Amino acid sequence: MGNQLLVLDNEKVQKARQLAQAIAQKVQEDIYRHTTVSVERTVARLFGIDGTNHEDIPLANVVVDQVNRAGFLDRGIAYWIANAVVVLDKSPQEIAQHCARDLHICELSAQDPNRIARVMNTYTDQALTTIAKERQKRETLKQSLGLGEEPLKYVIVASGNIFADVEQAKSAARQGADIIAVIRTTAQSLLDYVPYGTTTEGFGGTYATQANFRVMRQALDEVSEEVGRYIQLVNYCSGLCMPEIAAMGALERLDTMLNDAMYGILFRDINMERTFADQYFSRMINAYAGIIINTGEDNYLTTADALEEAHTVLASNFINEQMGLAAGLQSWQLGLGHAFELDPKMKNGFLYELATAQTIRQIFPDAPLKYMPPTKYMTGDIFMGHVQNAMFNLASVMTGQSIHLLGMLTEAIHTPHLSDRALSLESAQYVMDNARDLENEISFRPDGIIQKRSEAILDQVVDFLQDIEAKGLKRAISEGHFANIRRPQEGGKGGDGVIPKGIDYSNPFMDRMRQELGIQSAPGKGRSW
Repeated sequence: MGNQLLVLDNEKVQKARQLAQAIAQKVQEDIYRHTTVSVERTVARLFGIDGTNHEDIPLANVVVDQVNRAGFLDRGIAYWIANAVVVLDKSPQEIAQHCARDLHICELSAQDPNRIARVMNTYTDQALTTIAKERQKRETLKQSLGLGEEPLKYVIVASGNIFADVEQAKSAARQGADIIAVIRTTAQSLLDYVPYGTTTEGFGGTYATQANFRVMRQALDEVSEEVGRYIQLVNYCSGLCMPEIAAMGALERLDTMLNDAMYGILFRDINMERTFADQYFSRMINAYAGIIINTGEDNYLTTADALEEAHTVLASNFINEQMGLAAGLQSWQLGLGHAFELDPKMKNGFLYELATAQTIRQIFPDAPLKYMPPTKYMTGDIFMGHVQNAMFNLASVMTGQSIHLLGMLTEAIHTPHLSDRALSLESAQYVMDNARDLENEISFRPDGIIQKRSEAILDQVVDFLQDIEAKGLKRAISEGHFANIRRPQEGGKGGDGVIPKGIDYSNPFMDRMRQELGIQSAPGKGRSW
């Protein structure tokens, strides 16, 4: 992916990685000590608990909230469900339905630990087998149908109605799109539950539900056969239900999931402790399911200057890489983010953009990088808008990007006009075809603007990461080091859903995935660190 056009100081790159690893490890130490209500709801869902009660509250919430109110969630929901299965000889789904009426599972007598363990293993095996089968199905379809040529063209649909989204998605695939992202309805990331069933009334997007995932995946499988290439599906497992949505995506064969705690902290004011713990389990699930994650560094440049703060994007890439690896993700699953957001009036701005894009590409050669289009300086001038997008398309193919989110004039309405999407796809294809091998035909001057800009960014990154390593990531966030946004270390939404793990805590999915993904054991006693 991309030629080695820049001369990078490998010692500085290695230093940055070492600093990022140290930063990530400090965060991991807190993660190991805590669980959350959303982590436990994920376990309940993977045990087969689905549906809602008469008040439309998800049964996973009903069961977990009951145990949490009783003060026993520190042991993990898996124990309480498995114990109830042994006592009552009923399935987890049936037990959840009884909990929605009058059953209090914490009041049931404790059973033989060996029988409880066998129940846990049975339901864990069932869920992980289903996920593994979906992963294999994805690989089979990719091999038989093939993929589009990189940079893969990524577009958005989000009408609010999943059935309208289906028609939009099929149309986009026929027009040349390779990846379809279904944007979530406004503020779903702040809901501490996952809505149930197919939905038709989202605002600014469509609800992320397991049923909606299933509908869209089936539709894209159909159009994949029609167009002769595998069309990938994207949704969001960020916010207060991060691991639950990751599990739903794994079960319904999503291909990519936007998954970044930093985005939730900075732009949704979610509690740090909560979202880092949620992120860890969600990334383990994504790793196991063979799903690519996308991180949200591009968002930093919507609130911070792209020239002055480019190093913060790269620094966050380094940190996200290390936190992803700690959760079992492979390099090919790390869709690290950046964006084409320099002021178009800037002299030599395109050269500075190339410097950033090429630097990130060379530092993360195996990562399916996601490159975001210009948005900050888009106006009502359609001609300038098309020019900016064309320059972005050129930068993407020149620097060997992997995932290319198309810029288009009506993207701010989430589901763009069909004509605008068609024009953007046509324009991107034209530029990329005509400049396909440009990166193999050029080199950068050793003393030129692009090389010197790359060197300056890398120097800033090392200094920046040294500062963060000294004070800790959470303090750095609270001081506004990323995106020029400050968030208090102890504040934010969802903090009341963080629970210290007890010495007898158990999460069989973490235990199994840790073993199968080869994740190194964490320090300390107890299970399911």
